Amino acid sequence: MESANDRKAHARTYGSFISMLKWSVPLIAIITLIIVVLIAS
Repeated sequence: MESANDRKAHARTYGSFISMLKWSVPLIAIITLIIVVLIAS
C-alpha cells in the first residue's frame, strides 16, 4: 500500500493531467467544429 503523504507524486500527476486537459479540450472542440461544418455543408 502506498503512503498517503506522497504529495510530490500527487502534484506531478495532477499537473500533468491539467496540462494535458488544457491542450486536449480546445483540440477536440476544433475537430468537432470542423466535422459539424462539413456535415452542414
